[in-house]
Amino acid sequence: MSGFDWPALMRAAFLGLRLTPDQFWRLTPAELRLMLGHGAGLPAMSKAGLDALLAAYPDKTQGERDDGS
Repeated sequence: MSGFDWPALMRAAFLGLRLTPDQFWRLTPAELRLMLGHGAGLPAMSKAGLDALLAAYPDKTQGERDDGS
């Protein structure tokens, strides 16, 4: 999400999206985007997309530490 869409949030508040402050701050960015109608209807990630993520962010090997030692 590039920048925060305040106008969409204000429209949602006027359209009945009623959240307590605690509920709002516990939302993930993805949950908020869905509640505001962004990303609705997007297709699920394809196998090629998953493979690209796995190649870019491979799992650590057993015993490898975060600091690389």
